[in-house]
Amino acid sequence: MKLNIGDIVARKSYNYDLLFRIVNINEGEAELYGEDVRLIADAPIGDLKLIDDQERKKRRKQEKEKEENCYRLFNQEYRLLQQRNEYEVSSGYASGRPYFEMRGRVLHIDGDPLYLKKCTELYGKLGVPVYGVHIQEKEMPHQITSLLEMVRPDILVITGHDAYMKARGSSDDIKSYRNSKHFAETVRTARKIVPQLDHLVIFAGACQSHFESILKSGANFASSPERVNIHALDPVYIVAKISLTPFMDRVGVWDVLRNTITGEKGIGGIETRGVLRRGMPIKKYDDE
Repeated sequence: MKLNIGDIVARKSYNYDLLFRIVNINEGEAELYGEDVRLIADAPIGDLKLIDDQERKKRRKQEKEKEENCYRLFNQEYRLLQQRNEYEVSSGYASGRPYFEMRGRVLHIDGDPLYLKKCTELYGKLGVPVYGVHIQEKEMPHQITSLLEMVRPDILVITGHDAYMKARGSSDDIKSYRNSKHFAETVRTARKIVPQLDHLVIFAGACQSHFESILKSGANFASSPERVNIHALDPVYIVAKISLTPFMDRVGVWDVLRNTITGEKGIGGIETRGVLRRGMPIKKYDDE
């Protein structure tokens, strides 16, 4: 059966463990993007199996269950956070006075337009303001300055696809990774503009990324400590926690990792302050 760009496939040599989209075919080799994980891979056409609609629906159902469980756990934690915030506000302001919230704004830069769409939809469900941009990973370092100046975000997400390539060398060498060097360079450039870790919170990385280099470049959170695959939506849960936490509160690393789909094997970081701010009064305008 002939395979085409856009087909959903799985690799025989990996026991069909993950689903991929074919994004390019060149001389019998296919370039693949993970359907649910932020992994990029190459494979011979002969190693690929076309996944039919029935199998896709079955796998999608299983993946959806994981995503919904993660969303449910995050919502439970957020409701508890809201209750605590309301109690603190009623103690700090005159009882019964209305107040407003300014949630942390996210600039989400993604190398995959389909993942960007999934992420922005989840930001919307979580009530997190976001400005999303699709940029190829290699172009991110060149465009980050103008984007930061235009959007002026509280939180920056730099993600897309990545992979460790054993043929290039040791896993300790950032040159052995497809896009880790681009992520790290983008973080360094962003930190030249906003050096303080709590003035601009940064998540960067994708599947199997060189965690140490990205974190040393200035990220608050990065992937992937154990070089494992991370889920497409994990960056959203990381930064949503920061966006919805008051700026006087410290967010521990485990506080943000426990509600991700991948967990501590795929993501790590440093303790960081929240960025949500409250204010009053709420100005009422008469209809004109």
